[in-house]
Amino acid sequence: QVQLVESGGGLVQAGGSLRLSCVASGRAFILYTMGWFRQAPGKEREFVGAIRRSSGNIDYADFVKGRFTISRDNAKNTVYLQMNNLKPEDTAVYYCGASIEFRATIRSDYNYWGQGTQVTVSS
Repeated sequence: QVQLVESGGGLVQAGGSLRLSCVASGRAFILYTMGWFRQAPGKEREFVGAIRRSSGNIDYADFVKGRFTISRDNAKNTVYLQMNNLKPEDTAVYYCGASIEFRATIRSDYNYWGQGTQVTVSS
């Protein structure tokens, strides 16, 4: 089992920034691709980005690339999502996931999920 705990969400004004963190417990963190998804009410959970196991290469959704940055600190078993220039349409629950896949960009690729952290962006 892998447990994931997200933090860092909150209420910000448009144009503001947040950094989300996801701390993983369990074995072999470095062997998991770590990803971020988000889900707004009435919408499907959508891919935001992921940082791959082994290579550390990053995959981003087109609509967030340039504003959001994913990084990981393997020594701390933590993956981050730095979000800049937030927009009201970024409002969602943000979820951290862990995948045994190398490239993991869809929900079904992920084996473990955190409980999510709410991000609300006001206009």
